[in-house]
Amino acid sequence: MTDVEETTATLPLVRKCPFSPPPEYEALRSENPVSRVGLPSGQTAWALTRLEDIREMLSSPHFSSDRLDPAFPMMVARQIRREDKPFRPSLISMDPPEHSRARRDVVGEFTVKRMKALQPRIQQIVDEHLDALLAGPKPADLVQALSLPVPSLVICELLGVPYSDHEFFQARSSKMLSREVSPEDRQAAFEQLENYLDELVTRKEANATEDDLLGRQILKQREAGEGDHDELVSLAFLLLIAGHETTANMISLGTVTLLENPEQLAKIKADPDKTLPAIEELLRVFTIAETATSRFATADVEIGGTLIRAGEGVVGLSNAGNHDPDGFENPDAFDIERGARHHVAFGFGVHQCLGQNLARMELQIVFDTLFKRIPGIRIAVPVDELQFKHDSTIYGLHALPVTW
Repeated sequence: MTDVEETTATLPLVRKCPFSPPPEYEALRSENPVSRVGLPSGQTAWALTRLEDIREMLSSPHFSSDRLDPAFPMMVARQIRREDKPFRPSLISMDPPEHSRARRDVVGEFTVKRMKALQPRIQQIVDEHLDALLAGPKPADLVQALSLPVPSLVICELLGVPYSDHEFFQARSSKMLSREVSPEDRQAAFEQLENYLDELVTRKEANATEDDLLGRQILKQREAGEGDHDELVSLAFLLLIAGHETTANMISLGTVTLLENPEQLAKIKADPDKTLPAIEELLRVFTIAETATSRFATADVEIGGTLIRAGEGVVGLSNAGNHDPDGFENPDAFDIERGARHHVAFGFGVHQCLGQNLARMELQIVFDTLFKRIPGIRIAVPVDELQFKHDSTIYGLHALPVTW
């Protein structure tokens, strides 16, 4: 067992090729798979780059997700909360047993069965946006025409958030995820979105129905003789941001990747059963929210032969793990028939992504419909001119000009 203190890198490391992890990950994984790194917050933490170590850490009860604790490794400057408005942690910031209870209350909203019930409406949303895309001018920005509005509208209808407010919450979520926004502006965006959802939940509490997730949660709480307004606001906050930002970016990145790999795209067009395996491979290749697997140790723990002491932060670099040759043969190749669903793009353990069934279904409907209805779609500019989100904690594309 080793006890390493020297800092080997400062995160975040930049993807030199937009379709590959930062090249430094390979050296870290082979030479210092558990290494000390610097963070933008001024903290130091341990970085994990091997798939096995990341999965071990995420399944251990000795690591906490509590983002309020000063030991939690932050990838942006820590927000300073007003004393008169204490922060209420959401699901991703909770530890068992609080997390177990809160997740159990809402997990039924995201079962495969419930997602299939949403399928016709999602198909309708995709078709309507493709109708508008085809009727409009060329070239068009696929981000604004399809990638962003489809998951935004889906999550709004699921939660019961007015889609007419999408420009407001999309602008705030973009600021919160940007690495280039000042701490003050990020804090302002956070509070504006929190206040908006606070008022929305208050209105729903006055007239709760079974028509949307928030209404159903309110009625469930009342039936149990409970009621937690702040927890519902935190839940809405998490699901609204996660429900549109991640899927929107995967639609854009997946479209570019499939267009750049026509032999792989041809397999999907010939056999729709290959779309879901292709989605798993896209999730693995990009791992767009790779530092969502950050934690801190609550006890002295050995991971990968290295002692991590209680109170030390750990960043599971899941993009590095998803390109670990010990976990995936020829990991840098894009192969839709790889059949490797043991990636950690959705996390692992008790905090594995709650909405992953919804994300998979949205991506499947979008890709199947897009390439069927617009078989001649192509990128309208050279790939090296595309605006990839190297400035955001969730990777993606700012714009995707396409024509057909």
